[in-house]
Amino acid sequence: MSTESRPEDTTPLARRRQTLARLTALCGLAAAGGTAGVLSACGGGGGDAASPPVAGGPPPAPPPPSGPPPTGPARTTTLTSSLASPWGMAFLPDGRLLITEKGGTLRIATLSGSTATLSGPVANVPVVVTMPNGQGGLLDVAIDPDFATDPWVYLTYVEGNANGDNSGTAVARGRLSGTQLDNVAVIYRQTPKVNGDGHFGSRLAFRSDRTLFVSLGERTRETPAQDLTGTLGKVVRINRDGSIPSGNPSLGAGARPEIWSYGHRNPQGAAVHPTTGDLWLVEHGPQGGDELNRVVAGGNFGWPNVSYGCPYGASPANDACRIGGGVHSPGYVEPVSYWPPQSIAPSGLMFYTGAGFPEWQGNAMLGALAGTALWRIALNGATEVSRERLFGSLGQRIRCVKQGPDGWIYLLTDSGRLVRIDR
Repeated sequence: MSTESRPEDTTPLARRRQTLARLTALCGLAAAGGTAGVLSACGGGGGDAASPPVAGGPPPAPPPPSGPPPTGPARTTTLTSSLASPWGMAFLPDGRLLITEKGGTLRIATLSGSTATLSGPVANVPVVVTMPNGQGGLLDVAIDPDFATDPWVYLTYVEGNANGDNSGTAVARGRLSGTQLDNVAVIYRQTPKVNGDGHFGSRLAFRSDRTLFVSLGERTRETPAQDLTGTLGKVVRINRDGSIPSGNPSLGAGARPEIWSYGHRNPQGAAVHPTTGDLWLVEHGPQGGDELNRVVAGGNFGWPNVSYGCPYGASPANDACRIGGGVHSPGYVEPVSYWPPQSIAPSGLMFYTGAGFPEWQGNAMLGALAGTALWRIALNGATEVSRERLFGSLGQRIRCVKQGPDGWIYLLTDSGRLVRIDR
């Protein structure tokens, strides 16, 4: 469903289809005695092995057309508004999109022009503790770096204990086959499980060495974020099977070996920087204390001892009420950015690397729930240069933001929309 009607479908996907049709016709000529160069462009000859098919789906989508990037103002198109509290998404190599819904459903979206067609529920998703009035449920999704040959899908979700009175964030994985997950197993569990319905985190981000970062909230308990014997309020780094990789920081006797950083409140956005390989987070702070952070191994990010935010209800929220005085250094890691005096509730994070918006290259893009917008942060290294609030006119709580293989930006909103930003 598009935000506007157009007499001709001129979306990037439609243009790629037209390009593919022309190539198909040329391949037919080549097969009848055309040039070897045409055959090579169509995948025949040239000595390159064909790409393996994607498990559970059609062959990979054709690449975007070459040529200069499009121009004009950024625009939004609503591809579907039929999702139920979507939370996380991950693009498959064939251009389809995995989407989680907080209530416990995983779906596959097939994108075509200005619409997205949703599959039925993917089978064998782990049992999820749902909290209609809370923050728990099925959360993030990521695909394995080697998905094309080994199609593992990773999920974070809220898992209950045997008695049903406590819960915590867990990570499971299963191999995608058609519209089901096979060989599903839990590979990691946050510890300890506690009661309550808030601050679960949680996002997944793969490092270039194929280890997996998992962001974990402090479950509204605050002080456990500083306790290294548990994983509330932490980022952990694990192998794809849940084992502990080498290279994690040594944080002293009794510290859990999977901990990468600590002193976090509720990190709901995570992305690995495309150039430096550093992990970055956005996390919910107290009033006016939401943060964008570059995560350093072994770093203590201060919660609940220090924050540029104030206790909720402070009026006005100013320097005088900042928790611990606000300033983090030298004892704690300073945030790259924060949002006084009112919280924007950041959720979802990416670094833009596409060709569609060359003026945004290298910028951090993050969604905002309470702030109902997409924020663009221009950076010089780990220093904010400028910020811009975008697409506030949508009036939507933006839960997740991803760059697609077409170079455009995709958003999930709490109201159930999948939105594409292009030009």
